Amino acid sequence: MERIFIKNAKDIGNLTVFLQFSDDTTQTVNIGDFIRRHPHPQYNKYLDPRKFKRFYIENGNIVWGKNWDLMFPIEQLYTGQPDNA
Repeated sequence: MERIFIKNAKDIGNLTVFLQFSDDTTQTVNIGDFIRRHPHPQYNKYLDPRKFKRFYIENGNIVWGKNWDLMFPIEQLYTGQPDNA
């Protein structure tokens, strides 16, 4: 099985991203809900929509912050459940 990775990500508002994966599966994920349920000084700044929109794709994953302040396992994003450990 090939490694799944994120090939495109788009901010669709309300702290939510639309993700397209390498197998062309798509998923809409509300990251804001995760941050509200798991408050942490490192994450809370991304509740500001201007900061939230500054995500980027690196090594096939969506990340926030130059030091990867916020990121999720690909498997969780693929299922749309970023806090499903």
